[in-house]
Amino acid sequence: MKILVLIKEVPDMQKVEFDSERGRVNRANAPAEINPFDENALETACELKKAREDVDVTALTMGPPRAEGSLRIAYARGADHGILLTDAKFGGADTCATSKTLAAAIRKKGGYDLILCGEKSVDGDTAQVGAEVAEFLGIPHCYYVEKIDKLTSGHIEVTAEDLWGMKQTRRMPLPALVSVTKNITTPKLPTVRRRLESREIEIERMNLSSLEDILTPEETGAKGSPTKVNKVVIPPEVKRESVVFREEPDGFMDALASVFLEKGLV
Repeated sequence: MKILVLIKEVPDMQKVEFDSERGRVNRANAPAEINPFDENALETACELKKAREDVDVTALTMGPPRAEGSLRIAYARGADHGILLTDAKFGGADTCATSKTLAAAIRKKGGYDLILCGEKSVDGDTAQVGAEVAEFLGIPHCYYVEKIDKLTSGHIEVTAEDLWGMKQTRRMPLPALVSVTKNITTPKLPTVRRRLESREIEIERMNLSSLEDILTPEETGAKGSPTKVNKVVIPPEVKRESVVFREEPDGFMDALASVFLEKGLV
């Protein structure tokens, strides 16, 4: 069984800068790491690998050449292979163009039974890419999965959270895509041996030319992105004030109404 894990290299959001003119996040000077939610997806894949003898795990990321480092970390954590999808023409992609590019690479490689990813990334926080990848591939998908109940050669059964705090059990035919929450497992630290091995492994690289029979330049990067950011503005810090009311219910309501009138809210 071949499992593909979609990972994203994200910047330290405390040190990231915003390019207001171009409407993009400038990641160049911020330290990078694997998106925490994707670490849970990777650990889930590695646990399935330990439970079944026939599982092969590949980590795939789209990003600049430096993202190769995150794939080496993914290997150290238990992946068998790493694929870096990198090309300057992929730059400026929104979730739609990113998903279409990832789906093209997956279609090109072929043969994956299960695709895992984190529910969202800490930099974009859209929770869209996984579902869009599945739609472009034409396969079933399930979001906010907190447990994989059963995995066979033909089907997967999962338990997912919904917006109302209820649980949902879903059974899907393979191939399928599953987006996991942080509740599904706890990522483990890599061993020293795997860290050392990760320095020597070969990372496969793919670019736009690798996908030319599937993807056109107009479908990826900024050209293929229907979302256009006109301006990035960092809101000024707002000084917040608080008032403590120690009145009885009637007095509290009168005091509250007075404040609302003073602020022009009513």
